[in-house]
Amino acid sequence: MNKSGVPLYFPTTLPIGTIGDLLAGCTSMLESEGVAEPAREAREIVASILDVPKFWAAANSVADASPDVARAVIRAAMQRALGAPLPYAVGRAAFRHLTLQVDDRVLIPRVETEVLVERVLERCTRATRRVADIGTGSGAIALSLAFEHEFERVFATDVSLDAIHVAATNAATFGKSLKSPVEFRHGSLLAPLESEKLHAIVCNPPYVSFAELPDLPADVRDWEPSLALLSAQDGLSVTRELVRQAPRLLTSRGLLAVEVDVRRAGTVAEMVSVDGRYCEVEVLFDLTGRERFVFARRV
Repeated sequence: MNKSGVPLYFPTTLPIGTIGDLLAGCTSMLESEGVAEPAREAREIVASILDVPKFWAAANSVADASPDVARAVIRAAMQRALGAPLPYAVGRAAFRHLTLQVDDRVLIPRVETEVLVERVLERCTRATRRVADIGTGSGAIALSLAFEHEFERVFATDVSLDAIHVAATNAATFGKSLKSPVEFRHGSLLAPLESEKLHAIVCNPPYVSFAELPDLPADVRDWEPSLALLSAQDGLSVTRELVRQAPRLLTSRGLLAVEVDVRRAGTVAEMVSVDGRYCEVEVLFDLTGRERFVFARRV
């Protein structure tokens, strides 16, 4: 690699012709840098850049490839060779019905969090009018809620101003396709919403402890923002503070929905249960059958 971190073997152009040529060239570039499964990686990069299903490129190999697409593929392949997660390399991530712009200022949305949104929507009624996504990051939760349900307002907060900018950009992209207005506020946890009354609070907080950081996969540990990953006190500091603050803003029977570390679901459920301001505490499962979410109602 050169001083800028760009692999020395990467060409600045690819042979422009067909999608098949682009796939072959991208595969060769990734293979030269020792990327595992270069053919699969190339298919995913090309599909992401073109915003098509994963195997579309292989099935349409004789289709023309434009110079702009080729340049975007080169940039993404360079980032993958440097170890960047695919969503950062291509600048986008799929989440439920949305394709979000993402970069290393925000956490990459996970499929587990899609289930969190699903479980929240199942509990929404016409009386669920004002909801908040705390620690919005890319805006995945807030924008999905606003896209799929009619609320009076969806609030989205984040302590990172960079994250607010990313989320607001995503909101502007979807524009009138959102069923609900989304309002972004900068600040820690519920502090920006102190004057509001909410029918639901949803949060995917940082829940990795500092001691666990070295054990994370390199593409998570070295690329994703530590502010969105790490929490003190065995990974529970942020969750504990959220549980403490939420009742002040929740209406009676208001919903608290939190994603948790599967190893700590029982601890969080107990934390909520012993707080006399909550009732109907539930531990819910993700798609793999692991205890991933804690839900509760305000008394």
